[in-house]
Amino acid sequence: MGRCWLVGVLIVLGCASLLGTVGVEGYPSEDLVVRLPGQPNVGFVQYAGYVDVDVKHGRSLFYYFVEAEQDPHNKPLTLWLNGGPGCSSMGGGAFTELGPFYPKGDGRGLRINSKSWNKASNILFVESPAGVGWSYSNTTSDYNSGDASTANDMYLFMLKWYEKFPSYRSRELFLTGESYAGHYIPQLTNALLDHNAHSTGFKFNIKGVAIGNPLLRLDRDAPATYEYFWSHGMISDEIGLAIMNNCDFDDYAYASPHNVSHSCNDAMYEANLVVGNYINNYDVILDVCYPSIVEQELRLKKMVQKALHANRTNLPYSWSMCSPVLNYSDTDGNIDILPILKRIVQNHIPVWVFSGDQDSVVPLLGSRSLIRELAHELKFKITVPYGAWFHKGQVGGWVTEYGNLLTFATVRGAAHMVPYAQPSRALHLFSSFVRGRRLPNTTRPSIDE
Repeated sequence: MGRCWLVGVLIVLGCASLLGTVGVEGYPSEDLVVRLPGQPNVGFVQYAGYVDVDVKHGRSLFYYFVEAEQDPHNKPLTLWLNGGPGCSSMGGGAFTELGPFYPKGDGRGLRINSKSWNKASNILFVESPAGVGWSYSNTTSDYNSGDASTANDMYLFMLKWYEKFPSYRSRELFLTGESYAGHYIPQLTNALLDHNAHSTGFKFNIKGVAIGNPLLRLDRDAPATYEYFWSHGMISDEIGLAIMNNCDFDDYAYASPHNVSHSCNDAMYEANLVVGNYINNYDVILDVCYPSIVEQELRLKKMVQKALHANRTNLPYSWSMCSPVLNYSDTDGNIDILPILKRIVQNHIPVWVFSGDQDSVVPLLGSRSLIRELAHELKFKITVPYGAWFHKGQVGGWVTEYGNLLTFATVRGAAHMVPYAQPSRALHLFSSFVRGRRLPNTTRPSIDE
């Protein structure tokens, strides 16, 4: 995640002013974000603040909510989570990828993101779990978390967020994210489905799940990285064959990848040595740049916290792109997410998995195979044969669909963080997803362009 293109946003967030204005009736006026530092004038409304998920422990999650650019009352609600585990949806999704503003090149203001996803939906960013960004707990042991506690806290968050914004309770809800959110989003959806199954009153109006370059099953996603290295000419045939012949990835464990044979370890070591330190594994085409974002995080000042109503307890550590305090489970990354996706689809909720094709960390090779196998298990027939989809007269990527409910799509020229690397193609994909439309298989312009 440590990339130069985050530098500007952290400089921008270094100073902010809070001016008086009028919020939307029925919404929490105390959470109204009046103006971000150097922000252009816009017609949509922003909110930020906390939702207490455990009052006894003092555990609260920080959110940033951006209404749709136009006609927000008739557009759905989309939740976005970044992954990690432990990385910020503010520094990632909100200000680097798909939020309404990008930092200016000089770091002294904000500019409009013309491809923000709030063109198609109201967007809710959450820093999750507690310990990430400005989300916190007064009980230190809460920072020892994992998939189950994260999903439960996000379930409680959603219930209580709706109390702040009651008009959204009946709104169509789309659940999205990337990377380790391949765990977060399906597990949260599973918790919401459990709620719906037992509730005689309010039910979540879930209309779709979309996850980008998601970790779904480690024993398939891990070998895909080395297959990607080989297929892109980044390692030799000899190293590639050594990994294929010597590595049994069934024994490959999250956070303990060396629980494999010595010959496998040696081959993977050689592969990583050849790829080297001057390639960004999250985007193998992108030139790396310095200095590191770590140095820039020091520029995050207290005034932005005031503007965003953040850090209300004066945390003893600074905001960071990825959490310095979170102690996340070493084993939950091994959880197989496919059975959860199966349940989601069986509840007639469309699932889209999309992959930037320049990512070697969670490459499309593994994701595509896993979705095909899931479709086979569901006995889904191919409803859209694998082929190119188009955006602005060019190939936007390739896509296939199974059983009218399960879609796998690539985004051409995109990296691990698809909306950052290809904002226009990503918006087209997202707009099609929330509008229930297939990606176009013709060069003729579509309404999503």
